[in-house]
Amino acid sequence: MRVQGLARRLRWLNTYQLVPPVDMLFDGATTQEEFRRVGEGFTHHFLIGHARLSPGDRVLDIGCGIGQKARPLTKYLSGSGGYDGIDVVPQAIEWCSRSYKRFKNFRFALADIFSSHYNAGGRYRACDYRFPYESETFDLIFLSSVFTHMLPLDMGNYFSEIGRMLKTGGKSVITFFLLSEESLRRIDAGLNTIKVPFIYECDDEICRIADQKTPETTVAHAESYVRKLYDKNHLSITEITYGSWCGRKEFLGCLQDVIIAVKQ
Repeated sequence: MRVQGLARRLRWLNTYQLVPPVDMLFDGATTQEEFRRVGEGFTHHFLIGHARLSPGDRVLDIGCGIGQKARPLTKYLSGSGGYDGIDVVPQAIEWCSRSYKRFKNFRFALADIFSSHYNAGGRYRACDYRFPYESETFDLIFLSSVFTHMLPLDMGNYFSEIGRMLKTGGKSVITFFLLSEESLRRIDAGLNTIKVPFIYECDDEICRIADQKTPETTVAHAESYVRKLYDKNHLSITEITYGSWCGRKEFLGCLQDVIIAVKQ
């Protein structure tokens, strides 16, 4: 019994140490408890529950931040599975590489991409970037709150890369602010809960931004355009969960819209 109690204590310490200090939080959470809750909720509901992630799968987390979703996956993925996280924020990758060192099937890489919001010194443009992974490598690729900071040209390249890197039958889980007749009506009525005024239209009205000086701060994309990108890259949408960001009433605690798709 004492040995079992010690083992549980060690597992708790391992996962507790994967929570970054408050002054490093930048991916939507403002407290360590929120960091844990959001990461575990998204991982268990969308990745495991709805996208049917298996313990032996190979996973790519684009925009991994400081490991909000990596942390719960350390308790789920088996030794035959694997996790790769990539992000544009150097400090986040440095922290994760150091903190996850004992998890041999967890790897982190820097995407040195220019972002006026997150990486102003980045060497590459997102619209030209090729991810450092072989084609048809991953069973699941997910992006949480990434395309909400990207313009259409850049997003189009990422979609192409997602299609390239996914295995046939592999799945993607991606979050958006989707513009539709319903969400536009709510935004124009001032009902959006994130309190960001999507008032500037860009790129032939296929997206709206909140800040003309730094457009990538917050971006909403036309759902019709997003669906075309899925079709173009042979990704078949299987499920959409619409979030509460524009003032909808929903019961999952899901802020952004989430699309799950399968590569054909």
